[in-house]
Amino acid sequence: GDAAEIDRMKIFGLAGWSGSGKTTLVVRLLPELISRGYSVSTLKHAHHDFDIDKPGKDSFEHRHAGATEVMVTSARRWALMHENRDAPEPGVAEITAHMSPVDLLLIEGFKHHAHPKLEIHRPSTGRKLLCRDDLHIVAVASEAPLSGVALPVLDLNDVPAIAGFIIAHLNLDKLVAHGAA
Repeated sequence: GDAAEIDRMKIFGLAGWSGSGKTTLVVRLLPELISRGYSVSTLKHAHHDFDIDKPGKDSFEHRHAGATEVMVTSARRWALMHENRDAPEPGVAEITAHMSPVDLLLIEGFKHHAHPKLEIHRPSTGRKLLCRDDLHIVAVASEAPLSGVALPVLDLNDVPAIAGFIIAHLNLDKLVAHGAA
């Protein structure tokens, strides 16, 4: 993709303890944002051993034999697998450079990267708020009202309101208004 387009790509993250419902919210946000005219991609940080490939598959055998990258393609989709081998894990900027430009990239994980994030908080789990320690968290989506939080608190079940917050925070509404999408 074009570097300038990638630089313009808006990034917004979802932060929260494991099991807080980050994926559930992403899955609910996608149709809401897309229905408003935005193109959206997602980036998820996974456990270091994750694999989308299985032994016995040709692509797995290609990788196992030493290929740096294996591209699998069909009429419906393509997937690129890149082996880091002994190289350090690439950061968000390097990863997104491989992605097609979209209006919004939603990131799940990469909690130490400096992009704006929404914290998903469930008081019922008894876990502490992450926003106290992460200055990049710009709002909290909670299943119940919170006191003593200086940030905007959104209702976790009000997906249109959360989508609206993300759009406003990133000034994405200007994008569609000017026909750039």
